[in-house]
Amino acid sequence: MKNMLMTGAAAGALLLIAAPSFAQTDTTTSSQTESSATETAPVEVVITGFRKSLSDARRLKRSSNIQIDAIVAEDMAKFPELNLAESLQRLPGVQITREAGEGRRISLRGLGPDFARVQLNGMEVLGNVDSAQDSRGQRSRDRAFDFNIFASELFSRVEVEKTFEAAQKEGGMGGTVGLYTGKPFDYKPGSKGALSVKIGTNEYTQDVQPRIAALYSYNWDNRFGIAVSAAYSTRETTEQGHNTYNYEQPSAGKMAELVAKGLNISKLTTAQQAKFLSGDLYFADGNRISSWNSDQERLGLTAAVQWRPIENMLLTLDVLHGEYTTERSEVHLATRPLASSGSVAFDTPASTVWPTSFQTASVINNLRWDSSNYVTMTDVTGTTFGSEHRRSLNENRFDQIALTGKWNLSDRLTLEGHIGYEKSTYETPYDDKLYMRARGNLIADYGSDGRSASFQYPGWDTTDADNYVMDSFYYRGFNNQSELREAEFNASYALSNVWTLRAGVAYHRFSQGGIDKFYDDNVNGTRTKTRGTSVADITSVYTNEFGSWLIGDYDKAFAKYNEYHRFGPNKDGTGGALQDIENVYDTTESTISEFVQADWDSELFGKRFRGNIGLRGYQTDTRSVGWIQGDSYAYLGTADVEGSYSGVLPALNTVLEMTPDVLVRFSATQNLNRPGLGSMAAKGSAFQSNDDCDFSKPDAENNCEISASRGNPDLKPYKDDTLDLSVEYYFGKTGLVSAGVFQKKITNFIGSQTLENIPFSETGVPSGTIPGANENTIVDEFSMPVNISGTKTLTGFELVAQGQLTFLPAPFDNLGVVANYTSVDAPIEITGISKTSYNATVYYETEVWGARASLSHRSKWYSGRSSEVMSASTRGFQESTYIDAAAFYNINPKLQLSLNAINLTNQKDTQFWGQNEYLYNQNQSGTTYMFGLAYKF
Repeated sequence: MKNMLMTGAAAGALLLIAAPSFAQTDTTTSSQTESSATETAPVEVVITGFRKSLSDARRLKRSSNIQIDAIVAEDMAKFPELNLAESLQRLPGVQITREAGEGRRISLRGLGPDFARVQLNGMEVLGNVDSAQDSRGQRSRDRAFDFNIFASELFSRVEVEKTFEAAQKEGGMGGTVGLYTGKPFDYKPGSKGALSVKIGTNEYTQDVQPRIAALYSYNWDNRFGIAVSAAYSTRETTEQGHNTYNYEQPSAGKMAELVAKGLNISKLTTAQQAKFLSGDLYFADGNRISSWNSDQERLGLTAAVQWRPIENMLLTLDVLHGEYTTERSEVHLATRPLASSGSVAFDTPASTVWPTSFQTASVINNLRWDSSNYVTMTDVTGTTFGSEHRRSLNENRFDQIALTGKWNLSDRLTLEGHIGYEKSTYETPYDDKLYMRARGNLIADYGSDGRSASFQYPGWDTTDADNYVMDSFYYRGFNNQSELREAEFNASYALSNVWTLRAGVAYHRFSQGGIDKFYDDNVNGTRTKTRGTSVADITSVYTNEFGSWLIGDYDKAFAKYNEYHRFGPNKDGTGGALQDIENVYDTTESTISEFVQADWDSELFGKRFRGNIGLRGYQTDTRSVGWIQGDSYAYLGTADVEGSYSGVLPALNTVLEMTPDVLVRFSATQNLNRPGLGSMAAKGSAFQSNDDCDFSKPDAENNCEISASRGNPDLKPYKDDTLDLSVEYYFGKTGLVSAGVFQKKITNFIGSQTLENIPFSETGVPSGTIPGANENTIVDEFSMPVNISGTKTLTGFELVAQGQLTFLPAPFDNLGVVANYTSVDAPIEITGISKTSYNATVYYETEVWGARASLSHRSKWYSGRSSEVMSASTRGFQESTYIDAAAFYNINPKLQLSLNAINLTNQKDTQFWGQNEYLYNQNQSGTTYMFGLAYKF
């Protein structure tokens, strides 16, 4: 019904067009140009540099029939930022997350990274990299794209399509980001090239960070052309700060047990002791100082071949290869009790495998808590610490090849399309942990509101090996890969000077799979030979901005204990079989879609009126095969589940030019967003709780207390009805002022459903996962993700202003400003977006030199929400403001010097948990400086 109503509304709008449209024979008017003043100017003013990129981006926005924003490179191998995500954050409605200070993912127009589709040279692209932190989604398998895979120098422009048209493939409910590499026909006939060399450093790492990019293109009179580019960089990064593992709330019974085992609370007041024993208190877990360090290496290669075999045909072959490798070294000093609760700061006597200093109980000297019973300060003598040194190698590879063709058969008929393949792999050959333990004292103070952190270690030397002993090793590894095969064929036919009819069909097949391996110390056998032994000969001192402590050295420790990275028993016979294998599944989506769209360029009441209206149909089949696991992650069988869905999406986009420089845009569209890959995965679990169950007895299948769960490949996609209205005023060569509002009504949200007392045959979980069961055996509780009813409404508005301040007296007339502001009002169920964000860039540019400074702010945002005040399911990030700067000097028309400064204020990245926004993780990554030399020919 909604499809019919929207299509009907769009058809009604066409009636307004029809009368003036069909009466016309020629729609060429002065309003179809940038402006009449520009056309009649006797002298053409050529603009270059950053102003040219703003002008080119404005031209793309102005001429489009849909709502878009764009960023265009100033020149070859010269994108305006060091990272594509950092460039995108300058656009209205775009917010980014960061990894070690570098842009990683984007949120778009009120929806999180999973709802922003990314296309590379016209093909959808998925690429996930790792994060150093679990709290940021360390090994994500999702639909979000990580922009730090590619070097920005490989791209000539980026476009953000904020409204949907039928000719665009369905998906990306927040919007579609299009990445485009350079093509030989983008440049004039002949050769053109550029070489850029930059050297940088970071205030924390103080390393040398080279960044090299080169591009060469040759155009044989627009008949044949080749363009190749390469970008290579290495970089050391660090993030340093305080963090917790959320909280631990030991029960009253647990507290009494700890005191009975010797935990000393005698120094507390009577009131403090009573509160401590009540079980009401929430204690910070972990109390950790950390550094997440990495050595990054990034390589990108592109090639484009264009051939015009006949005058009216163009073939383009694009190839891209990307490699992003990180060697991580994470180091932490955290509270890690051996015989207490969770990772709190107090402990009871450890077993005799540990030295005598560990065999005494902690003494709690003082406590402070707030009105929600969160302990904001602890003073403890005899805290057990864990020194963790985690090392990992993460290798990301991306390859794409796409062949695009366009054939203008006549003045009216054009055929175009592409066929392509891409593959993305993310592998972690090793992800190991080396644990040591220490005994000392701690004062952990989180401030009166629990939102800051200060740790003191009175009375002991955190760098003395005598205070530490060895614990054990953990060995882990991960693998994930995705593939995309895509083909698209479109045709357009000009019915008249007003109307153009477009139609097409597309095939899209996406697949993803992987495996995670955890070989922890409880099965790998390292506990028995390492625990409690001296570390005097295997440690080094680590120092960051927040403290110094001892960490384990892998080479020395492996040699001492005859250990190595492994997933099976040691050569010396220690260790058991690998048990913990998780997230084993393969998921496939196959979609056939088709569209029909009518574009018009006409007049309405004497004003130029253009736009498009169309319908897009889609038919998607899904299949997921995944492991079902039981106790201790034991493999019990494989679930193989299929699903399908289909639909029709209407779209209407209009542009009314009130004057040659004032445009009014209106869009009414439907789009979708396919479910998260984790929700679709058929992996799951099956457990039998009644050990006395006997399947040989009558009706045994009804009393065995079986529970099961799995993902749901038959989930339907999210859907939205979107209205978008904006007014744009264009002036000068770069000037633009615009205001817009948008509203999305979203349905098909995904939640969890639990069914009771259903037979195995209705679960999609093989009955063989429970020995003796059959298809009729009753499962007491079965849960899986499902679509839930209801509509969520999201509303936002955007303001944009940019222009050259030519009205100022010289030399200030070379100043320019770019600014935007976005506000989004969304229900709490929609996470990943800030309510407000704004960006501002001030630049000064002459033919010889120029400089600019940019500010990007986003308000507090949530990654999860809960109605409970003290639930750690409520998580998010505090507001942040990043300031960057860039400057250049042209030695001559071909040679340029540049200086970039990223994160000038060393902005803190602060995560919180709970409705009271207690500190979860706070770190800083330092300011990075880059000095560059660029040559073009």
